[in-house]
Amino acid sequence: MDSTPLVQPEAPSPAAAKKTVTITDGAVEYAKKRLAQRGTPDAAIRLGVRGGGCSGFSYVIEFSDDPPRERDLVFEAGGVRFYVDKKSFVYLAGSALDYEKTLVFQGFKFKNPQEASRCGCGHSFTVR
Repeated sequence: MDSTPLVQPEAPSPAAAKKTVTITDGAVEYAKKRLAQRGTPDAAIRLGVRGGGCSGFSYVIEFSDDPPRERDLVFEAGGVRFYVDKKSFVYLAGSALDYEKTLVFQGFKFKNPQEASRCGCGHSFTVR
C-alpha cells in the first residue's frame, strides 16, 4: 500500500506516525476524481469523527468549499487539501485513509489503530 503522509514529506518514523494521518495514493486519486466530478477541484476534504452511530463514534468525510476553520489542522497530499479539527485528530492520529473497492463498497475507508471494534455495518466504531 503506497501512501503519502500528511504532516511530513518523507515516511514518518513509528513515533511520528502516531502524530499524523496517512493518505494512500489510492485515496488521493479518488479524492481528486470526486472533486473533479463535483466541479470543485480546488475544494478540500474534511476528515473528522462524531459521536454517534451504533458503536459510539462515526467517521466524517465531506467536501469543504470554505477556508479552514481557526482550529483546523490543514494537510496536503498529492495536491489535495485535507482539514481535520483538533478534537477529531485525537481519534484519527496514527490512522490511514485508504480507497477501497469491493463488490459491496466503494469509497474511502479509515484504517485506525485506535479502533477497538466496529459495528456490523462498518460505519461506527469504539476506541481503545
